[in-house]
Amino acid sequence: MTQEELMAEACRLAKESVDNGWGGPFGAVLAKDGEIVARGQNRVLLTGDVTAHAEIETLRKAAAVLNPEAPSIAASHRDASTLALVARPEGSADPVPERARQFMGHEIYISGAPCPMCMSAIYWARLDAVYFANDLEATRAIGFDDAFQYEDFGRPLHDRRIKIEQFRPDLGDVAYAAWSSKADRHPY
Repeated sequence: MTQEELMAEACRLAKESVDNGWGGPFGAVLAKDGEIVARGQNRVLLTGDVTAHAEIETLRKAAAVLNPEAPSIAASHRDASTLALVARPEGSADPVPERARQFMGHEIYISGAPCPMCMSAIYWARLDAVYFANDLEATRAIGFDDAFQYEDFGRPLHDRRIKIEQFRPDLGDVAYAAWSSKADRHPY
């Protein structure tokens, strides 16, 4: 598919989300070499999940497509041996697992500029490119003010709109120490 076709599909999905009352006018398509890997739509109103943005839904679906044998979060919670299912390259104490690189070479097409949460997910996914139809100003004009979040993140922690403070780092240190001491840990 061409870039125009991929963007048209993302925008079609956005309109479908609105028409069905699932959420805001946001759709996304993840593609590699012009082929669609996954599609997603905003489903915040449908699910009540504030993270059910089009980009997040698309990345979740793509992870399932690219890793059909991957354990679910629920299964990994019950069974610590599930990490043994992740292939680990030999000879490195900190190999980056293949699953952490699964989205390299992919592009995402989005009906609107990504909010900070979705942009963070895009960074974590290591996508090669992001293409969006509507910018932050157009998104603000229809009532979604993601721009303030980008602005807020630029402020010191003590100046943000939401109270943010460090509390009991000694409790958090336990898990960090456990992570640091693992010879087979996986940075992602």
